[in-house]
Order: sequence, then C-alpha cells, then structure tokens
Amino acid sequence: MPTNLMGRVLAVALGSAAILAMSAELGFAQTTMPMQMPMKPAQQQTVAATPNAMFMKNFNFTPTDLTVKAGTTVTWKNLDGEPHTVVNDAGLFRSAALDQNDTYQFKFDKPGVYKIFCGIHPNMRATITVQ
Repeated sequence: MPTNLMGRVLAVALGSAAILAMSAELGFAQTTMPMQMPMKPAQQQTVAATPNAMFMKNFNFTPTDLTVKAGTTVTWKNLDGEPHTVVNDAGLFRSAALDQNDTYQFKFDKPGVYKIFCGIHPNMRATITVQ
C-alpha cells in the first residue's frame, strides 16, 4: 500500500510540474508577442476636431475661451459622470442639468462677450466671444 500511495504522489507531482511548465511556456509566449490594441483618440483631438463646441470634462469647460461668428450655434456636451449645467451670467440662457453625454445648444445672434458657468459647480467658467 505505501508503494501505491508513493506512485500516486509521484504521478500527481509530475502532472503538476507538467502543467506548471506548460503554463509558464504559454505565459512567456504571450508576453513576447506584440500587443495590437486599438487606441482611442486623445480627448484633446476630439475637442480640437469639433468646431463651435465646448465639452465639460474633469469639472472644466474645454476650451475655456471660444470665438464664433454671429449666428453660430454652440453645442455643449457633458463628458463627465457628474451632471453639469450651462448658465449665462447675464441670464440670457440656462440649460437643464446635463447627464453624461447629454448636449445643450444655444444660437448666438448678437456680437458680444458671453460669460458662462456651471450652476452646479460655479467654479467651472468659460467665455464665448461672438464677432
């Protein structure tokens, strides 16, 4: 009986060693292969590629200064997981709370400098200059 037990122990040990060796070999093969994962475009590229738009991200308006021509519609999009609003400090317009990926638009008909802020997070501020 001890011989039979020793044979089983040896078989289990050899089997475990073989499994570990195969795992190590597979792990090595995986780590030396080049990874080809699609890269998402940088947030700055997204912002720069969208004219007449402001984004709310990381509790900031981006860009903080935007210049447009009279008659332009500006679009705001909330990219944060927290709600934000778009409020003109002169009371000309005020959005509802925008959840993540929600948008708000306003058409600027008259030239001037328009200061905006988030009504929920008043430290978020931006300026739109209409020419």
